[in-house]
Amino acid sequence: MRFIKNFRIMFLVAITSTPLLFAGTSKMDFPTVYEKECQGCHGPIHQGGVGSDLRPAALKKKERHTLRDAILAGVENTAMPQWKHMFSKDDADGMVDWLMNWKNNVKYKLDFDQIYSTWTKLVDREELLKKYPKAVDTKSVLDITFATERDASLVDFIDSTTGKVLSRHKAGFAVHVTVTNKKNPRYAYSISRSGRLTMFDIAAPGQPALASVQVGFESRGLAVSPNGKYIIAGNYTPGGAVLCDAMTLEPLKVYDTSAVINTEGQIEASRVASLADTPYGPYFALALKDAGRVYIIDYSKPDFPIVGDIPNIGKVLHDAFLNEDEGEDFGRYYMIASQGSDVMGIVDFKEKNLAAKVYTGEKTKPHPGQGSSWYSKKNKKQYHATVSMNIGSVVIWDSNWKIVKKVPTSGGGLFVGTSHHTPYIWADTVLAKPENYNEVHLINKDTLETDRIIKVGKKKGKLIDAKTKKVLQTWDATQYKTITYPESNPKIGKDKVVEYSTKTGDKVKEPVQPRLLHAEPANHGKWTMISEWTTGRIGIYESDTGRFIKYINNLTTPTFTYSVEHRQTIPGA
Repeated sequence: MRFIKNFRIMFLVAITSTPLLFAGTSKMDFPTVYEKECQGCHGPIHQGGVGSDLRPAALKKKERHTLRDAILAGVENTAMPQWKHMFSKDDADGMVDWLMNWKNNVKYKLDFDQIYSTWTKLVDREELLKKYPKAVDTKSVLDITFATERDASLVDFIDSTTGKVLSRHKAGFAVHVTVTNKKNPRYAYSISRSGRLTMFDIAAPGQPALASVQVGFESRGLAVSPNGKYIIAGNYTPGGAVLCDAMTLEPLKVYDTSAVINTEGQIEASRVASLADTPYGPYFALALKDAGRVYIIDYSKPDFPIVGDIPNIGKVLHDAFLNEDEGEDFGRYYMIASQGSDVMGIVDFKEKNLAAKVYTGEKTKPHPGQGSSWYSKKNKKQYHATVSMNIGSVVIWDSNWKIVKKVPTSGGGLFVGTSHHTPYIWADTVLAKPENYNEVHLINKDTLETDRIIKVGKKKGKLIDAKTKKVLQTWDATQYKTITYPESNPKIGKDKVVEYSTKTGDKVKEPVQPRLLHAEPANHGKWTMISEWTTGRIGIYESDTGRFIKYINNLTTPTFTYSVEHRQTIPGA
């Protein structure tokens, strides 16, 4: 682990080198708090992304008291929450001073040898394959859904057909994304924001971790080649991507982005945001967040070269998804959100160029998450959709790259998703005001209008007809304290696991507003799972009606969910 330890020391030395000139009596460790709570949105060198640019040059244009109030009270209709639960007024003033005086005096660069030195084998993969040729804890590995518990640094494996939590694994701070190997779906992977890439065998009992490698200090995206041979992980810090053998996690190559041409024609470092594979060809797409460009990597050629470089997509690239147009164009287009330019860039894998830009609207900040791409039999058209972070709007466009509808919702969202088994696309409003971030809107895939709204209150949940406002179903949404357990050693392997119990804790005396996000089809399309960030549970709903079924309780800030069976059919997912 020499890479990450040395890297963390360098980072902390760099960000604490500014003189301590902070006002008030605050004793807050600003570099540590920023590293843990802020850099995910604002960037490790404060350059912004989902959040605002916090470098001194940008902050000098603002009043200090305005910045302090933004920390304490949050900023409505953005990803900036309130921090008054952990910041006093002096803490907020001190953080503003620290940010305004911060100096970036460290430049990071990917080092292949350092990364390679962290590659660790935890279990003999081939031995497990021989011993357990078929899934042990479920009928099939396709029955499994992954879930991440962000603040507990856990990856969970859930039986999608029952809602039973099979195992929970420590997998690095703020586990961000999980994916599966579509060629060999018994193998799953996770990447944490702290840069830990982990491989699991989900057919073996307890879904043990097989290997791990530290690919950087702060990471985000993952993609696995459809032939099952390669996996690529994207880094924020050091900027770039790391290509590994998908059967062992052995590092094979690094793609350094510490010096690339940005949208202003200047040379600077860039984070890597979205990554995607495609069934269209032997390609990975790699989005350079700060450079506004996309690289296309051909993994079928020796040394895995970059064969496409598509510039001028827009500022602040983030997440993306592929088209699902039936026939030969399936997975041909990589649709990448530019949050700084309010566009969805349409990158063509065939021509290796920018086919179009879909303008989503001023200050919308598109954030498709897993995105939605579906065929409307009624309209005989292929549609694609994203939610918007700053306003309540689901933007829908066709395969001529023309916007056909903007569906209003009750606030900004992060995720929109669908499947062949539901008549709806499911859009969250997790960035809305607190009185509205407890909703998921079910938008009809043919009429392009909201049919139903799932709304979960502090004590009761409701399924509402969006047109008549009639309540179609109510259910008990009583909140219970999360029961936590210490880390322990698994029966197989060397990673750390955490026990799960179906027993619920005491009722919460002062329940909080549920914050709903990320709807994921599960149980072979029969169910849809929705995470509740603030209540520590995942709700299960009928995919064809939106009716509530039950909760999975005792989780800590559940966020991303990933159904193996569902994602087998989604290009690039």
